[in-house]
Amino acid sequence: METEDAKLAIIINCYNYEEYVRHSIASVLAQDTSQCEVLVIDDGSTDRSWEAIQTFGVRSFRKENGGQVSACRYGVAKTKAPFILFLDADDELVPGAIQTIIRHLDANVAKIQFPLLRIDDAGSDLGSAFPKLANARDRASFVASVEKAGTYISPPTSGNVFRRDLCALLDDAHYDSAVDGVMLLAAPFYGDIISLAEPLGRYRLHSKNKSGTNQLPTPPLLRRQQKRFADRVSHLKQALNNQGVARDIGNPTDMYVYLRYGNYCDILDHKRITWTTFIRTVTALPAWYGPARRVSVVLFLLASIVLPVHTVRSILEARLTRTWKPVVARLRTLGMARSG
Repeated sequence: METEDAKLAIIINCYNYEEYVRHSIASVLAQDTSQCEVLVIDDGSTDRSWEAIQTFGVRSFRKENGGQVSACRYGVAKTKAPFILFLDADDELVPGAIQTIIRHLDANVAKIQFPLLRIDDAGSDLGSAFPKLANARDRASFVASVEKAGTYISPPTSGNVFRRDLCALLDDAHYDSAVDGVMLLAAPFYGDIISLAEPLGRYRLHSKNKSGTNQLPTPPLLRRQQKRFADRVSHLKQALNNQGVARDIGNPTDMYVYLRYGNYCDILDHKRITWTTFIRTVTALPAWYGPARRVSVVLFLLASIVLPVHTVRSILEARLTRTWKPVVARLRTLGMARSG
């Protein structure tokens, strides 16, 4: 039922997730939704997702397939709530999450973000929550991070609550397949970001989602992600200019995320990292990177310059797929060859 005075809308977007969407909906309806509007958008599923959704009697809509951005934009148009949580159909909310979120809502908040607990295909716990966040309310530091690095520490889609005016950016996000891309970057320019240390959701890792496959990305895929990142930053700059807001946002091609994608493409294409690229990448490291992470990046880039290209590619494959045994074997072979 549509609630005129709802403070929060939870929009569950679903495409061919019949085995998961029932758990997602149930995790929401099991809580106090008296100040919350719940909508489910089926984005033209070809399995039995729509039948699973209908068993709950929740307000739901079925549309032709158009992708996540299209589904979420459709959902926003069906609610008037001032804040929106886009919950992926394979993710869940933990008990009490809705009331915790509502307690932190006010007109000056642009985004609330919280960690997510990892679960497997069957819903079993996989370990600690991510990302690690401290309880805080800030704006300036996030603005600075976006202006220099084009990013900041943020959870996946289901770990964010956006103020409604940010969702208007989706109307021009035709270049993107992810709903939260430009909104994440824009949020600190629109208002405060509240970070919560408490995990309020569950993030499911399985064979159908990108995070659960541990497959090595191909250079064409990385180049598409690189271009998408540049498009997001350009979209943000244009949106702020249209509002008459002048911000010192850097060139996306000089930002760490863009350079990292380029480095990965070069390595996977068996090319060496140049000293010029090394300096550009190290100079662009995000401010929130701690000493250990900075050292890790620097050492990896140095290895990319001095080690054989096949060895460096193996190291990158291990970093991206979290499988280190082949790398250890290759490095051991390399060490034996040099000592001999």
